[in-house]
Amino acid sequence: MKKTLLLVFTLISLSFKLSAQDITKGTWYNEEKTARVQFYETNGKIFGKIVWLKDPLNNGKPRTDEFNPNAKLKSAPLMGLVFLKNFKKDGEKAWEDGSIYDPKNGKTYSSNMKLVSPTQLDVRGYIGISLMGRTSKFTKAD
Repeated sequence: MKKTLLLVFTLISLSFKLSAQDITKGTWYNEEKTARVQFYETNGKIFGKIVWLKDPLNNGKPRTDEFNPNAKLKSAPLMGLVFLKNFKKDGEKAWEDGSIYDPKNGKTYSSNMKLVSPTQLDVRGYIGISLMGRTSKFTKAD
């Protein structure tokens, strides 16, 4: 009986540990808490899209990607925008070789992500090498 309880406890603990490392479960706040991001996996790569905005409207209309360098995309809504793309798994708690698009300035940067804790994800955007960049701390929303 003790062995069975120990086995059950171990399996439950392991499942919590594994689910805590799965960033695709639930949503995440950006550092400013002005947006929530949903991560999802497609063809072995991680993507992130905006699923909630603190201020979703601009002059009574949905906020758009007004700073996008592609004129055809300037009218695209920010809600649903996929701005984190093509991250590949790098170990247990890290993803690399992705890109992050900043809708505040219309620029795209190389990016890596690292799960620091079950509730904090560091997303680093950079140009050239990772040392020359900025890290945003995303926090688990739910």
